[in-house]
Amino acid sequence: MSYIRIPGEKTHELPPLLVHFTTPPMRRVLKRATVIVESEDMLPPLEDAEDVMEQRKLELALTLAEQYRALLAHWQWGHSILEWIRQCEITFESEATLRHLLHPDVWPHASRSSFVALLIEKSVPTHGVALDQAVGLRLTFRQPPPIDCFSNQFLFYLNSTLAGTAYNTWAEMGGSPRALLPPERFHFDVVEM
Repeated sequence: MSYIRIPGEKTHELPPLLVHFTTPPMRRVLKRATVIVESEDMLPPLEDAEDVMEQRKLELALTLAEQYRALLAHWQWGHSILEWIRQCEITFESEATLRHLLHPDVWPHASRSSFVALLIEKSVPTHGVALDQAVGLRLTFRQPPPIDCFSNQFLFYLNSTLAGTAYNTWAEMGGSPRALLPPERFHFDVVEM
């Protein structure tokens, strides 16, 4: 990894990362997940008692609901990060020392994904949210889709693959080799709202 050289010794203050959390009530998500379990015939017909089958369906619906709520948490982190990157770009443009660092006509330059790398290097507490996947989900979905839009396969297996691919494609758009922002030269706060 190579870091961009920033003149001087000053630690630069970036805007706070404001992470917004809103999740639909679990009861509503569980109700929709139950519909998915029923409509996709996720459980093979077995000779178990009816109450055992209902319990298995409920457990599967709970798992789907938890997967969806995790997807929403990732999306919300990704949305917050992209908003933060826009604020950081404004900050960079307003400071003479930082102004040239984001311009592609200067080599090496920092890409927008350098801000995600900065968050990762600063060990921002995310409560289990993978930042690259969070940004990838936000790049994929302009707004968080309702659970009805997803198949069980997407919620179980495909969302991380899709998010990772979206993020990697976006990160590579800046060209390479990319230089990263030196973490010791920047300070910011993370505020969960």
